[in-house]
Amino acid sequence: MAIVLGPNRYGKAETRLVRVVRDGGVHHVKDVNVSTSLSGAMREAHLTGDNAAVLPTDTQKNTAYALARRHGVGQIEDFALLLARHFTRHDTIHHARVAVEEYGWNRIGDTGHSFSRDGGETRTCVAHHDRDGRASVISGLTGLVLMNTTGSEFHGFLTDPYTTLRPATDRILATAVDARWRHTGVEADFAASYALVRRCLLEAFAGTHSLSLQQTLYAMGERVLATCPEVCEVRLALPNKHHFTVDLTPFGLDNENEVFHAADRPYGLIEGTVLRDDAPDAGFAWE
Repeated sequence: MAIVLGPNRYGKAETRLVRVVRDGGVHHVKDVNVSTSLSGAMREAHLTGDNAAVLPTDTQKNTAYALARRHGVGQIEDFALLLARHFTRHDTIHHARVAVEEYGWNRIGDTGHSFSRDGGETRTCVAHHDRDGRASVISGLTGLVLMNTTGSEFHGFLTDPYTTLRPATDRILATAVDARWRHTGVEADFAASYALVRRCLLEAFAGTHSLSLQQTLYAMGERVLATCPEVCEVRLALPNKHHFTVDLTPFGLDNENEVFHAADRPYGLIEGTVLRDDAPDAGFAWE
């Protein structure tokens, strides 16, 4: 029996980077979390400890800071591609994966330099680049919390001796959207694309009379693909943030869908992919 080295990669995870652009008295903040991961000619590093092919993870961290100073941090997709292309210039690095999360800040008043942390969703992206020049970009968001207080049902489901859930014809539907979408190319107006995809997700969630969270998931992905020609695939993870009506009869009170217990766990987790049937091969793993 032979023992061999399987797929492997290494990198620097969660490099926190804040770039401040001073436009006179008005400042602009980009707050990002950068994770780099490289793979390539790593056999000797694993088998003999020869590190000649290894670009230190500390160097990867420093590169993120240096390129942020030299080129700025505009759209996170462009910055991730910039880093990925830089790393694959090394002969021993065959593939670079760069993931970036962006945290929003809101300006306070008219001082030009005071901000409060945005409590909304986190913008994300993953860029891949290899030594053959192939590249891909996956944009996304996480933690987009949505709720419909009506317009949601769930009934007609499979039952067995352990089923206690009652059918519902009017319930709260709440979730925290984790969405990722693949672009057909790497040259795009990522700011405009992000805004449009986000709008589609919101409109489809609000505009769908839901018979299941699965149905809502498909409607959200379908709306994105029907509206955004530069997107060919959407992956969604929707935790079902359960809201249960509280039994107030012990207190002589009725409760017609007005008072709820918001349960944080356990929760249903609905995941799915919606894609064009002619979508090109991704070329790289999403993860």
